[in-house]
Amino acid sequence: MAWDWDKLQGQRKGASGGGSGIPPGLDDVFEKIKGATGRFPGGIWLILIAVILFFLGTSAFYTVGVDEVGVVQRFGKYTRTTQPGLNFKLPRGIEKVSKVKVRYVFKEEFGFRTLKAGVKTRYASGTALVPWIVQYRIQDPYKYLFKVHNVRATLRDLSESSMRLVIGDRSINEVISKRKEIADAATQQLQKELDEAETGIKVTTIEMKKTNVPEPVQPSFNEVNQATQEKERMIYQAREAYNKVIPAARGNAEKTIKSAEGYALARVNRAKGDASRFVSVYEEYSKAPDVTRRRLYLEAMQEVFPKMGEKYIVDADQKNLLPLLNLGKSEGGKQ
Repeated sequence: MAWDWDKLQGQRKGASGGGSGIPPGLDDVFEKIKGATGRFPGGIWLILIAVILFFLGTSAFYTVGVDEVGVVQRFGKYTRTTQPGLNFKLPRGIEKVSKVKVRYVFKEEFGFRTLKAGVKTRYASGTALVPWIVQYRIQDPYKYLFKVHNVRATLRDLSESSMRLVIGDRSINEVISKRKEIADAATQQLQKELDEAETGIKVTTIEMKKTNVPEPVQPSFNEVNQATQEKERMIYQAREAYNKVIPAARGNAEKTIKSAEGYALARVNRAKGDASRFVSVYEEYSKAPDVTRRRLYLEAMQEVFPKMGEKYIVDADQKNLLPLLNLGKSEGGKQ
């Protein structure tokens, strides 16, 4: 621009030398702008058009990140949802875009406050009895932005009410030992209430932290824990003895059953063999009764006589029987 540098330098020198140093007035500025625009065809209109185009370009195009979507409003009314990438909308004042992270997992903490996150997270003191963490994502950007006035406050209120509802009828032992079960039940209850409130939030997980017992009841609670541990130890020992004795008894019973089954099978097979042998003998006997009877008699005598020892055969018609007391006692051959 064609500024009057001599005049400007004089004013600067006057300001540095303690003078008033009044800057050029608005009239001078407009006069200089007119002088500068007079050199271009179209003058001030070209500059206005350039400014308007620059305004339209900067307010009409916008970029949506990969983990978010753009919610477009026209004069305050919802019109559409745009996806990640470069998008176009009407200039500022007509359409407005709100970017919502739909893939980011948000977190709300209850009962404690994180001081420093990391591998070993430290928490603020004075924790509540049942601390927990709610992790969630924005599933419906339209409901998240327009259906509920303060979504975060609504989420916290519903989370506390759901947790109270789930653990209200449970003992402190159940709260400590069944944290996974309580977390699952609280997740279902909280999601149901969030859907009814049309928050557009999807609960991913509820993580139960370590439950603290109030200090006045800590000694009694420790005694209960010791009794519970002793009970579990005795149950474990009983199960260990059961696992040793019962399988051995079952093995012995199985062994006895198998032995009995083997004995029964042997006796049955032997009986079947004897029956088959008797049937075969009977069939031969029926073919030649006299021969078979004589053969059976001779076989029986052949088997019985060797077991009887010395034998004396006397004729049944003999009248004068001499004493035979000394017969067979002399080994020399005198009888």
